[in-house]
Amino acid sequence: MICRGHITAFCRRCTLPHLKTRFPQIWQPPHRFVNDADSNIMADEVEQQPPTNTVEEPLDLIRLSLDERIYVKMRNDRELRGRLHAYDQHLNMILGDVEETVTTVEIDEETYEELYKSTKRNIPMLFVRGDGVVLVAPPLRVG
Repeated sequence: MICRGHITAFCRRCTLPHLKTRFPQIWQPPHRFVNDADSNIMADEVEQQPPTNTVEEPLDLIRLSLDERIYVKMRNDRELRGRLHAYDQHLNMILGDVEETVTTVEIDEETYEELYKSTKRNIPMLFVRGDGVVLVAPPLRVG
């Protein structure tokens, strides 16, 4: 989601309420917003705006998955499962409690069979560069 030209992950209008609850020990209220041609919204007004749960753009699905576990398929047969903390319009993401699965294909020299090998590792906090993202799936909703 593009928030009036801002990178959503770093736009105070979009992430202030999220950062305040997620990182209370390091959160500090901003003095003012970066100059915005459309509006001069102050920090007090941001906290009063209710979050919308409507989907108007494709990236709104990702916005609804903030602070939820998501599945990210990457290039080169990498898969990530973790909690989405922030993102921007380029699909750069900050994920927490990440489980990374890397699948490699080896060819047996005698039988020429493809051998698939998966390796997994856990990462507490990860920055994902958006140009490697192929697919982002919101959490499965059961009900």
